[in-house]
This record gives sequence, C-alpha cells and structure tokens, in this order.
Amino acid sequence: MKQPEQNIETITVEDLIHRVHSFHDDGYRLVQISCAQEGDTFELTYTFDRDLALSHLRIPADQETSIPSISRIYLASFVYENEIADLFGIPFSGIAVDYKGTFIRTSIPHPFGTPQIAVVKKKPEDKHE
Repeated sequence: MKQPEQNIETITVEDLIHRVHSFHDDGYRLVQISCAQEGDTFELTYTFDRDLALSHLRIPADQETSIPSISRIYLASFVYENEIADLFGIPFSGIAVDYKGTFIRTSIPHPFGTPQIAVVKKKPEDKHE
C-alpha cells in the first residue's frame, strides 16, 4: 500500500491561529506538536491528520516570543504546549489549562532549551579506529 504524501508548510507565528482554524474547519484532527532546536532557535511543528494523510505546520520560535495557544481550538494541545514551555522555555499565551511551569518538574529549568554540556565536534581529519 502506498503511503499518502505529507506536506510541511512553514508559516509565521502571526498566521498560526488562522491556519489551525482552517485545519479544524476542514475536519482534521491534531496529532502532535513537537519542538526541535535548530541552531540558536527552535522549530515548532504542528501535525494534523485527515483520512490518513498528515499535514504539518512549522513555525520558528524562540524563548522571547510568545506563541499563541491553539488550546481554544484543539483542547488537547494544552498538554503539548505546557510540556514545550517547561522543557524548552518557549512561552505560550492563552493556554486553556496553564500549569505555569509545573507540568513537568525537572532539576534544571528548561533542560532542552539550555545547553547543559558542550558538544565536541569531530574534525574531518580524525578517523575512527
């Protein structure tokens, strides 16, 4: 069976609520929200599904710019948003159920948003034995 194509659309923070409303109105379900570090910034990826076809919205994020919550559209998103805020330090505004930094308790605030160890990169001339 051939898998349906997936598409990733990069949008701005300002377009997020409008685009999420479009997915909701077209009968999509929210699958997940993920966060990944991309250099000095972060990328939030919102994944939606309809008829086994995944569509993704991707927005750049940082720890200074508040992201509008989509929990008024998809209530279950409050879990993802609280988790991302606690682990990455990315602020969300208007979360329907806001744990205010206590959703995931860690010994280090925002452990995935602040480098804890220095990464040593391998030089091209170094070879594994």
